[in-house]
Amino acid sequence: MTQLASSPSGRRTVDAGDRRAAVVAAAAPARRRRPSRVAAAARGAAAAVVVLACLFPVYWMVSSSLLPRNLVRSPTPTWFPVEGTLSNYARVFADGGYVTALRTSLLVTCATVGVALVLALLAALALSRFRFRGRRAVVLTVLAVQMVPAEGLFLSQYAMLDAVDLLNTVAGLTLVYAATVVPFTIWTLRGFVDGVPVELEEAAMVDGCSRTGAFLRVTLPLLAPGLVATGVFGFIQAWNEFTLALVVMNRPEAQTLPVWLRSFSDVNRGTDWGAIMAASTLLAVPVVVFFLLVQRRMTSGLAAGSVKG
Repeated sequence: MTQLASSPSGRRTVDAGDRRAAVVAAAAPARRRRPSRVAAAARGAAAAVVVLACLFPVYWMVSSSLLPRNLVRSPTPTWFPVEGTLSNYARVFADGGYVTALRTSLLVTCATVGVALVLALLAALALSRFRFRGRRAVVLTVLAVQMVPAEGLFLSQYAMLDAVDLLNTVAGLTLVYAATVVPFTIWTLRGFVDGVPVELEEAAMVDGCSRTGAFLRVTLPLLAPGLVATGVFGFIQAWNEFTLALVVMNRPEAQTLPVWLRSFSDVNRGTDWGAIMAASTLLAVPVVVFFLLVQRRMTSGLAAGSVKG
């Protein structure tokens, strides 16, 4: 009788039940995947809104730089520069101040990044590779310096530069900028140096390299992404800085680009917003070009710094 229960009709009943169970099991993940698709669409929409919110000021700046003066000052916004003109850019280049300010900004920014990277790299290596008395105090001091408001140091910095006759000079502004950028650069590079195993240097020294040779041939190439990433932040900070440059570089021929932008705002003539937008567009071009050149290195450096350190 037991064998009769396993007849062909019984097997067909069991097979039908298995198929229904398989269909239900296959439909369950599909039902579970639907909310994930909705969530992915919501995340994509939110990301698009954030990107548009970030890009719209840039678009508005470039668009306004191409509008004639009457449309720039009009209370009705012009969303597309259909009646575009280059007259605003012509006024920017009219007095020759842009070229002088651009040269000053490039010299100060490149010198600041170079000095800050060299000093910060040496300090980060010392804090990461060596154990010495006062090491923790040095780290805490670097953090404390970051918390000091820059405005609180203006008077002392101005007095020191005036005492050594470095006001209105590229060297003087570079010295002040480097002192501002170095603490952050030390703290950031220390994480990258910690991410490079010291055993690599030891293996190179066993193979015959000196300590300096092991650093130059093994550690320094691995730190290149970190140097680029911190260099970009230093470049942007020095390029866009306004208040220190306003205090230190008070002569018209020594002004940097952010300070030079004030020349389009006058008490008697008012503010030439079209020229300011054109000059701001030109001010952003070197930063965009520099970022495009080092984008790949910077991305890998940020990823490495987020994993190690």
